[in-house]
Amino acid sequence: MLPKYSFIIPIYNEEETLLEMYRRVSTVMDRMDGAVELIFVNDGSRDRSIQIIREFHQQDERVCYLSFARNFGHQIAVTAGLNFTRGKVIVVLDGDLQDPPELIPDMVEKWRQGYQVVYAQRIKRSKESWFKRFTAYSFYRILKYLADVDIPTDTGDFCLMDRQIVELLNAMPERNRYIRGLRSWVGFRQTAIPFERDPRFAGDVKYTFRKSLALAVNSLVSFSKVPLRISTYLGLLSAALALLMSVLILYWRLTAPNSPLTGFAAIAIAILFLGSVQLISIGILGEYIGRIYEEVKGRPLYTLADVGGFEIKTKS
Repeated sequence: MLPKYSFIIPIYNEEETLLEMYRRVSTVMDRMDGAVELIFVNDGSRDRSIQIIREFHQQDERVCYLSFARNFGHQIAVTAGLNFTRGKVIVVLDGDLQDPPELIPDMVEKWRQGYQVVYAQRIKRSKESWFKRFTAYSFYRILKYLADVDIPTDTGDFCLMDRQIVELLNAMPERNRYIRGLRSWVGFRQTAIPFERDPRFAGDVKYTFRKSLALAVNSLVSFSKVPLRISTYLGLLSAALALLMSVLILYWRLTAPNSPLTGFAAIAIAILFLGSVQLISIGILGEYIGRIYEEVKGRPLYTLADVGGFEIKTKS
């Protein structure tokens, strides 16, 4: 019998949180009104995460797992879980316990009311630095302003999705995936549940500034053509400034021929300005061309080193 609910938890070096995560999630699973499968996606962890997950699988037949051959990233781990899930209702949550599993019954209630996507919206971030709060606040609002679709602010991957939504996401062939943007793009009835985000239960933060910045760039390039237009605007601005500079230099030549403003300094400034505009434009074009290059190669999104639970349930 196929499960009614599927819980997906990407894991990367979370051996310190796994026991508490499983305890809290299994408590929620016991309260659900149908069969539940719990899918752990091991994203190339270097600690004992996969060994602990295998122990969960041996003790609890509801636990399944996918183990990548290397680290492919959080968004790909979520994608793999969505590819393998079989429930009618799918819930995605992080493995650091900042997404409280106890919120899942409330999300299911919203689903019963007819919503196909129920996302958790953060109203408070506990024990996070002012820099993290400021950059997250700024990023979500810039993305909402620039994106071609309405992506809700202050939301992560913690959400509930109907089977219909998951089938649509699985049918999308793109490689540079931003799940929270894709689920907004598909449309249908969506609603938010506000919550206060807990601090990390244990261990180090896995989403470093570099990874967060890469995710931000990926989201902007995937859901907005504004960066390309910025290149055009910068080109027009540089052309206007160049014309203005030409008029000023001609004026200074006629009125003050010995002025230093007509010499090396003006030329150097003009060259540096035009060079920076060109490099910025090339960089923006490179981001889009790089994504085209990744798409046309056609490589699989991930490689699996180990799978547990799915083959047994398929035969039954």
